[in-house]
Amino acid sequence: MPRRTIRLASPIDLVRTLRPLAHGPHDPTVRLARRSVWRATRTAAGPASIRYVTVGATVEVEAWGPGAEDALEQAPAVIGALDDDASFEPDHALVRRLRHDHPGLRIPRTGAVVEALVPAVLEQRVTSFEAHRSFRDLVTCYGEPAPGPGDLHLPADPELLAGVPYYDLHVLGVEKKRADTVRRIAGNARRLEGTVLLSLEAARTRLSEVVGVGPWTAAAVAMVAYGDADAVPIGDLHLPGMVSWALTGEAVNDDERMLELLEPFAGHRARVIRLIAVAGLHPPRRAPRYAPRDYRGA
Repeated sequence: MPRRTIRLASPIDLVRTLRPLAHGPHDPTVRLARRSVWRATRTAAGPASIRYVTVGATVEVEAWGPGAEDALEQAPAVIGALDDDASFEPDHALVRRLRHDHPGLRIPRTGAVVEALVPAVLEQRVTSFEAHRSFRDLVTCYGEPAPGPGDLHLPADPELLAGVPYYDLHVLGVEKKRADTVRRIAGNARRLEGTVLLSLEAARTRLSEVVGVGPWTAAAVAMVAYGDADAVPIGDLHLPGMVSWALTGEAVNDDERMLELLEPFAGHRARVIRLIAVAGLHPPRRAPRYAPRDYRGA
């Protein structure tokens, strides 16, 4: 199988950097280990499985399938080796400490827009448990085994997904509004994949033109597909409280307050959000958890 060695100019925490690519602990397209990550994807040349492994000051990459060469070419961007954080010099004491504690955290850039969009849409307005279950079932039903020895599944082919009837998605736990958005994205896959060639602002604008893709979804996609270190998901149920708790010690669940607190980090706001998330800084829970629903048989 083709392979590549990426020599790192500075350390990269491979697993934490690529963790946002995994949608739940049972995501069939991604597997995280202590020093390695397996990922299945569809490239312009075809399907591929990729294994990234940290070995000293390098990352060793192996790939299988028709898209193997494309996957190897994209590997430096995917693992965050092209992410430039040289201008990130935070004044905030906590953020400075988090950066010191997690020097290898990077922002990945997969270039796989639809592969990021579909699970992001499934995560709209539902619990993580519901979203992860729906995504796992979607991949299991409509993806196929990925090439190579990784025992992964490929994300569903957009051409196939665009023609899936609504009811077939309903039984996977996806109500009509999200199902229609998923099928709309799949039907416009080629145009959406082309956004990687645009500026970040233009790319986010084009994503937001798709009915059902709002600011939260566009930002969530930008943080992994475009490598946007400044993307801020607006409208998240928990993120504003998490950010305000970390930066001020007060949990204020308000988007405007979150944006105000993140303003000093302009250009690196997504980086700050990721550092807070990796550190596990959450305000005390004072309300009952949002209960998952199961209407697959309704």
